[in-house]
Amino acid sequence: MRDSFFMDEIIDILDEFGNYTGKTCLKSIAHKYGYFHPTIHVWLYTSDYKILLQKRALTKKVFPGLWDISVAGHIAAGENTIIGAVREIQEEIDYTINPDDLYKIGVRKHQINHNNGIIDNEYHHIFIAELKTPIEDLIIQKEEVDEIKLFDLQTIITTKNLKNILLPQYHDYYSFVYDKIVEKLK
Repeated sequence: MRDSFFMDEIIDILDEFGNYTGKTCLKSIAHKYGYFHPTIHVWLYTSDYKILLQKRALTKKVFPGLWDISVAGHIAAGENTIIGAVREIQEEIDYTINPDDLYKIGVRKHQINHNNGIIDNEYHHIFIAELKTPIEDLIIQKEEVDEIKLFDLQTIITTKNLKNILLPQYHDYYSFVYDKIVEKLK
């Protein structure tokens, strides 16, 4: 598990098209100036059509207390996206996953200016994977996650009707993820 010391990690800077520039900076600097940078989103599902969501810690600077993606995080400078995904899964929910079990479904350009001054310009590398261990065996990283829970997979395509579960403005993204998970489950 990661100490809070490492929360402001060094990350790669991308150009507006998602290409690596060869430059790096602290995550806090990227968020201050709006530099594009790579992140991972990992959606963990079960064979019985459930989706693991995490409740973001109340201390998070953006979207505190929101039920969100199974695991999300920043890719460290020089780190391969799959290795970054494996690392974030291990850190946030103490789940060891084989890199071969991660299925990359795409890359998504994401831009948002938060009320607190954080400028999030990111390229999300999106993965799906089957959760093959009971949720009770997972241990959350308290600095990042308040709680984890399995929801019906349908939850991610009904966000327009839910409060504090995902963000309705990203309904198209969640629908894309839902379709890819259903494809894998068939």
